[in-house]
Amino acid sequence: MAGSIRRHWKRWLIAGAATAAVLGTAGPYVYINYVQDKPPAALSLDDPPGSDSSGSSSGSGEQAGQEGVEGAWRVGSGSQAGYRVDEVLFGQNVTAVGRTEEVTGELEIEGNRAVSGSFTVDLASVKSDSDQRDGQFRGRVMNTERYPEATFELTEPVDFGSTPKVGEQVSAEATGELTVHGETNPVSFDLDAQRTADGFRVNGSIPVTFADHGIDAPNFGGIAVEDEGDIEFLLTFERA
Repeated sequence: MAGSIRRHWKRWLIAGAATAAVLGTAGPYVYINYVQDKPPAALSLDDPPGSDSSGSSSGSGEQAGQEGVEGAWRVGSGSQAGYRVDEVLFGQNVTAVGRTEEVTGELEIEGNRAVSGSFTVDLASVKSDSDQRDGQFRGRVMNTERYPEATFELTEPVDFGSTPKVGEQVSAEATGELTVHGETNPVSFDLDAQRTADGFRVNGSIPVTFADHGIDAPNFGGIAVEDEGDIEFLLTFERA
């Protein structure tokens, strides 16, 4: 009788362990693939502008479009910037995205070239779909109390080749310096610009290797983050 009970207990323990293993694997899979929202798509000029800057070309907007784009510009409302990085969450691959509209900057254009410019992102205001991730981002990852901003500044002119008409897009390569976490490194990346009725929008993605900026790839609580990510931006420029 005692031997029979012990055999039953062994079977129950084995079954319980197997069930726990299945739930430990299936739980995150179900959550990530069926419960958690999909990450937002990469920022793009296909996104509708945050303001009416690319709306109907009438009134002052049409006049501004006819005046050309030479001169001083500043980052305006509707601009966004943030990060995109791949994570492994309890064995499941996910993409983490955080964004903010707290972006400032300026740009100087001569002819078809952007001869100088920069933009700055308020890192403390960046938010994702996870309060826990945001807390880690502001604290142990970016230390926003000490390094509250990320900045990109052009070091070479950007030649767009031509001045587009309202609604048209042009592409070019940007070269400059990216400062994150108190460390400055040279970067080059592709960007796209679109003329609007009263200004223009600029979209791009800057690749970042965390170690280059003195940042340890965060790994905590069943989450492992890749060593590289991207800073995405979609900037709306208005006359300064």
